[in-house]
Amino acid sequence: MLNKDTSLEEVRAFFREDRFATEACGCRVLEARQGHAVCAFDVTPVHRNAQGNVMGGAIFTLADFTLAIACNIGEQPTVSVSNTIEFMSATRGTQLIATCTASKSGRSLGFYTVDVADDLGTPVARMTATCFRRA
Repeated sequence: MLNKDTSLEEVRAFFREDRFATEACGCRVLEARQGHAVCAFDVTPVHRNAQGNVMGGAIFTLADFTLAIACNIGEQPTVSVSNTIEFMSATRGTQLIATCTASKSGRSLGFYTVDVADDLGTPVARMTATCFRRA
């Protein structure tokens, strides 16, 4: 369990084990604290679909990875039980940045919003999630 005083380096080391996100997708942690996280990846050809846009699954992976960090610092082990994502526009920049904030963090349930934008400020997607805290 990550306590609320866990350092950024400790968070990075812990979540490095989310290998699909960190190795396959290239996600990295920029900020992390209880109820808040910012993560990013550099857009590469492997992230693109046949039409040349960043694949929805890559965007979702970044959002989900960011959520996992925000909802697990200073809380009981937490898993998402419901996620909804809306894709708003194509990525224009060279980097995607996801910012997760807790809307309400309760004892057994947490509600979070993850906004994904590119490095040019283009809003790319928004994910809302309901999470369950395991005792």
